[in-house]
Amino acid sequence: MSTLIRDDGFHAEDYTGPIIDLASDTQPDQLAQLTQGAALVRIDFPSFADGRGFTLASRLRAQGFAGRLRARGHVIADQYAMARRMGFDEVEISDELAARQPESQWRARANWRGHDYQSRLRG
Repeated sequence: MSTLIRDDGFHAEDYTGPIIDLASDTQPDQLAQLTQGAALVRIDFPSFADGRGFTLASRLRAQGFAGRLRARGHVIADQYAMARRMGFDEVEISDELAARQPESQWRARANWRGHDYQSRLRG
């Protein structure tokens, strides 16, 4: 099982349509072709140290993808603000990870605009 995280906390799966899954090593020049007509795209994070999914999300949004975008896998609460800024709508983690990083840790980062280091520096 898995847990979805959005700005307002933990959620159960609520999507029943087809999902396009992208591996973290998907070539950026293939994104438009692979996601054409998709309502939900899920990008895999095989490790919390693997940031390629952030790049894929940013490129998808820059190409005009307006559907639901989900990060799935080894994303940690500290990465939530970055995920939202890169274009993800939600994060999907295992129930085991959700038990180690409770909802309060994710909600603490829900103000992802406020956790923007560069904006705070510009003041």
